[in-house]
Amino acid sequence: MHNQNNKPKVICLGTNTFNKSLDEIKNFLNFNLIFCNNLSDKVLLIDSDIIIIDANLLNNVETIKSINEVKSKIKLLINNSKASKAIKYDDLIERPLVFTDLNKRLTELSSKKKFLQNSSIKIKSYTLDKNEKKLKNDNLFIILTDKEIDLLVILHLENKPMTKKNLLIKVWSYVVGADTHTVETHIYRLRKKIFDKFKDNNFIISNDDGYLI
Repeated sequence: MHNQNNKPKVICLGTNTFNKSLDEIKNFLNFNLIFCNNLSDKVLLIDSDIIIIDANLLNNVETIKSINEVKSKIKLLINNSKASKAIKYDDLIERPLVFTDLNKRLTELSSKKKFLQNSSIKIKSYTLDKNEKKLKNDNLFIILTDKEIDLLVILHLENKPMTKKNLLIKVWSYVVGADTHTVETHIYRLRKKIFDKFKDNNFIISNDDGYLI
């Protein structure tokens, strides 16, 4: 049996019958199940990792609309054929529900969530997708090199001006031949790419203390 405190949190959004059936097996799952039958508790939803949705709960337009408006959550639909056309979901399980299949799907979805969180960073109004090597804003994007990604991540995480010397240490590890021109050249090229695509001259800022985002 697993330590409940260390398990990812899964909201079970279902009918009383559905929630009761999952409650009987929750101690055998790799997840901490929290049961509700409506979307009124926003705190629960915000704090959850995955939402299991019982299709039998989707009996009106307002409920479907409310679930579709919940963003940035992994959604697993326990299906009936009618509901699958109305709801936005990440994965689906057909009835009858099999314990081993549920555990496997939840594990896969939890891994997917962690991967997405680690590969995507919000910077100002942009999204830095490290997996796709893209900086995105609305429907526009630019392709980044590995060093450009490293540079943006460091500037974002530090959240304060970084000198050329510190950037050389953190991004280039003082590789042979690296000097202040290495930093200046990369930032110049990156600023140009950003301006050419997004018309943004203020993404990477410089002052007497160094560079910052």
